[in-house]
Amino acid sequence: MFRPKAALARLLITPVLFGFPMLVSSCSPPDPSTDSGPVEEADRAAYTELPEFLVGADISFLPELEDHGVVYSDADGEKDLLLLLRDHGFNAIRLKLWHSPETPYNTLDQVLGMARRIEDAGMLFLLDFHYSDSWADPQKQIKPAAWEGLPFGILADSVREYTRAVVEALARQGTPPEIVQIGNEIRPGLLWPEGRVDGEYDTPRQWDRLAMLLEAGILGTRGGSPDSPPRIMIHFDNGAKNDMGRAFFDQLVERELDFDLIGLSFYPKWHGTLDELRYNLPDLASRYGKEIVVVETSYPWTMEWKDEAPNIMGTEEDLHPGYPPTKEGQVAFLTEVREAVQNVPGGRGAGVFYWAPEWVAVEGVDSHWENATLFDFEGRALPGLDAFAGEALAR
Repeated sequence: MFRPKAALARLLITPVLFGFPMLVSSCSPPDPSTDSGPVEEADRAAYTELPEFLVGADISFLPELEDHGVVYSDADGEKDLLLLLRDHGFNAIRLKLWHSPETPYNTLDQVLGMARRIEDAGMLFLLDFHYSDSWADPQKQIKPAAWEGLPFGILADSVREYTRAVVEALARQGTPPEIVQIGNEIRPGLLWPEGRVDGEYDTPRQWDRLAMLLEAGILGTRGGSPDSPPRIMIHFDNGAKNDMGRAFFDQLVERELDFDLIGLSFYPKWHGTLDELRYNLPDLASRYGKEIVVVETSYPWTMEWKDEAPNIMGTEEDLHPGYPPTKEGQVAFLTEVREAVQNVPGGRGAGVFYWAPEWVAVEGVDSHWENATLFDFEGRALPGLDAFAGEALAR
């Protein structure tokens, strides 16, 4: 049986964090006993208790939008977005992190600042490592420029030490994430080509390497916050395709990867139907004995535009049959998604997250998502905001 931790420990490694090598002795391999390693079952109580059901939002665009004067409001008037979301039943915030982006957004400094705001709002924090300098998704998993050309052993340990450094920085300021996502939509793997597993890369050797890279991220996460270890999420993009999900997670389970949560994306444009989602969620949760989160979803409330940027969900073909692109249609769709997760047997449906509910178009920032937000073009809360949290069940 392949064991990624044992294999990782045999590597002779010189980790590279933010582009600068950390010198370590090459006389002997690192001692695996010094790793924090997976949390044993007896230690699971050390986890911070989660809400009974996560109602979350990925608001990674917020700092850039705030820099350009965005304003959000509900019936009570203008509010800080985090407080507005909290007032409407949200209890969790997800943020993406890029390694060395070209812009000042999605950086560690920015995430540190946002983590303080999340803590002040009394909400749970989910940190999404992209392990890239820009977007990582099923079409591209481009490793950070700082890690280009590294031998595999050094790359794996760089993942571990970089992850550890980030989580340590968050824990040091009193805002450790409760959940850490090791990679973003990693159906084809991550850190290409070393961790790629689709197409011609779908080989046992490549799956071994992917497991080692994921294990490196897991070790770094748990080592960065040993007193309050985050739960580990593995994020698969296609939340409605059961055969694809089984094929992916079977490979990781075969390699004894130790993680806590299955994260899925679900957008009808790419992933299928609600009926397929309702079948897939309980099957994966039962098959792997994991809690499951739809960690990305959204739906259009209009087909109109405010700016000149083409909307990603901009045509009738992007919709789910029976759910029109109206405020009422958005409410109906989001209610169905939330209830599908809540109805997973055994209480294993752990929550839902809305992706980019705040990405409205403002002067200086175009939006490809303005018609699929939870706010209208003027930043006013839509009925879908309450539907997602379960406070409005109108159809």
